[in-house]
Amino acid sequence: MKAYETYDDLPKIKLPHGKEIFISDSTIRDGAQMPGIVLKSGHKVKIYDYLHDIGIEKLETFVYNERDRKAIELMLDRGYEFPEVTGWARATPSDIDLVLDIDEIKETGILMSVSDVHMFDKMGLESREAAEDKYLGALQYAVDHGLKTRAHIEDMTRADNYGFVYPFIKKILEIDPDCTIRLCDTIGYGVPFAGVDEPYGIPSMVQYTKNELGAKNIETHCHDDFGFAFANSIAGYWYGANWSNVTFLGIGERSGNAEMEKLLLFLSRRVEGFDKYNIESITEFARFLQKEVGIRVPRNKAVVGKNVFAHESGIHAAGAIRNPFTYEPYPPEVVGGERVFLVGDSSGIDVLRHKVQEMLNDLIGAHIEVEKKDSRLRSIQKDIQKLYDMEKRVSCISDEEIQAYVEKYYLFMPIVEKDMSRESIYSEEYTNGGSEDDD
Repeated sequence: MKAYETYDDLPKIKLPHGKEIFISDSTIRDGAQMPGIVLKSGHKVKIYDYLHDIGIEKLETFVYNERDRKAIELMLDRGYEFPEVTGWARATPSDIDLVLDIDEIKETGILMSVSDVHMFDKMGLESREAAEDKYLGALQYAVDHGLKTRAHIEDMTRADNYGFVYPFIKKILEIDPDCTIRLCDTIGYGVPFAGVDEPYGIPSMVQYTKNELGAKNIETHCHDDFGFAFANSIAGYWYGANWSNVTFLGIGERSGNAEMEKLLLFLSRRVEGFDKYNIESITEFARFLQKEVGIRVPRNKAVVGKNVFAHESGIHAAGAIRNPFTYEPYPPEVVGGERVFLVGDSSGIDVLRHKVQEMLNDLIGAHIEVEKKDSRLRSIQKDIQKLYDMEKRVSCISDEEIQAYVEKYYLFMPIVEKDMSRESIYSEEYTNGGSEDDD
């Protein structure tokens, strides 16, 4: 009989193709197009540092303006081998020349929109043949000038794949057999289910490109409009892709992209043979983007949300206290997270003291020890217990409410209320109101 009692008891999944797989990042390219945010050069370099610490293999970036080029220069000055900095270009020689102007960049992506709505309505091209000529001409220009290439097959999940896209990809591979074919689910229509074909099925798309067209390098680039971006990225690997292009926190246009942190966690904890990525900094990475760039991280967001390792009072918290494996799928330190316990109707003074001290230190910006006998702490405990006693409360006390109590009893009252010769005026209340062991 199998017994799963620790994290190490759980078996890991094996990818069926047994080949090495990689991750490329588009946080500072596609992610930077997220409405309402601006990535400064310093932000991009810091993101690059985090990606280096994690072990991401490639990063793509725009090269159009001075700010782009400044960030590239600063990144290259780091001297890292990984992530490799790669360029991005529309299918024009002038765009590719901008990439060629930076000697250290050896690879570029080339945008190749393949759905009729993109070719005709967006780009104003006259025919599919005109689009094909334009894209292949740009690809040939890049290859002739010594660049490695990635063909960004944009909007493939709304395109005529058998009638146009697959024959087109075959011509790409004739020009550059090593070209990475990026299958782009631009509007999130793709699905990860085997047996679904034209034009939505990511598995069939990857399999055809690999088995029928002979592509050596296949990459997925998935958007999250229907919530399938992460699942489609995993499906890509499962059916033969060796690259996935993602953004950290899934930032990007509309609903964003496949989330890097989910992919990293899944590969590192659930898939056999993936110890090359260091994911201990990803919670810190998320906090950086929230604080410095203004990207809000929901509390319940998988992997990096503040509630991922939060436990309320009762059976759930009790189980987690005795053995975190009871309710935590992986230890907090794996992603640089922290286990927290929330205050409820059965919480003792020690848990409340921990929360009050934590909140007070955050508010003041200095380390302050809150004594267990502190009458203000006992006053907070009484106020909270009164809510439950009067049956006005059916949930735990939120951090925001704890903060309000701390502000009321600690910030609006003096923190020090005694001198060397006499007790605090608050200690009288403590003496009359309870004992040290009252939990």
